[in-house]
Amino acid sequence: MFQEHFYGKNVHIVHSPLMHSWLARLGNPATEQPLIDELVMMLYQHLFDVAIDEAFPKKRSKSETRMKSAHAEGFLDQEFIDQDTPAVSVGLARAGTLPSQLCYRKLNYLLNPKLVRQDHFYISRVTNEKNEVTGVSVAGSKIGGGVENAVVIFPDPMGATGSTIVEAVKHYRTLGKPKAVIALHLIITPEYLAKVTKECPELQVYALRLDRGLSPADVLKEIPGKRWSEEKGLNQHHYIVPGAGGLGEILNNSYC
Repeated sequence: MFQEHFYGKNVHIVHSPLMHSWLARLGNPATEQPLIDELVMMLYQHLFDVAIDEAFPKKRSKSETRMKSAHAEGFLDQEFIDQDTPAVSVGLARAGTLPSQLCYRKLNYLLNPKLVRQDHFYISRVTNEKNEVTGVSVAGSKIGGGVENAVVIFPDPMGATGSTIVEAVKHYRTLGKPKAVIALHLIITPEYLAKVTKECPELQVYALRLDRGLSPADVLKEIPGKRWSEEKGLNQHHYIVPGAGGLGEILNNSYC
């Protein structure tokens, strides 16, 4: 299910030819709306299911089936996702808005809805005159409470430099001690992983693809992370290569 790598135990890169096929179509320049939204939703449905199975608290319990009326054995006794888990999906405007809404809806079906909420965090890249990312700017937020013992999810399609996720995780540290902190990405880079694993060691990263297309040819032949310091997935403007383009712009048909 997961790709072999040397990035550490908190990094999970999903191996799925089906998801890779959809993701390749998403990044193709011929793909336009409304297919873009549909592909992002399909990809996040799968990615979030994987993360739930792997990272959410479980509890063994009994559940009756329709056969209980005819047979005393008509019940399940097995491990389920703990429905009493508090959870927060954080919408990182703007690329993360659609994925967060999808995760929020799924959590409301899976868990006790009274324990589920969606926050909104308005954050964007800051660039210099060379269009290089120099940091992030937080324009505002709508946060509905603390995160003590909750699972906090950051669904953000592109894990490029790591600056956005690091800033968001640091902010949520001030709101309590969560049970788990999870980042969900369609594509990540070695540079992203270098930053988040150092600055946010508690973060569990789930991604569908690792892009390191600007690495030397001999490095690309190695297992990802074996020559981590030589791997490169960002161009001079800090966009991912091969990547899928700027998903914030593409999802919203807004190129600014």
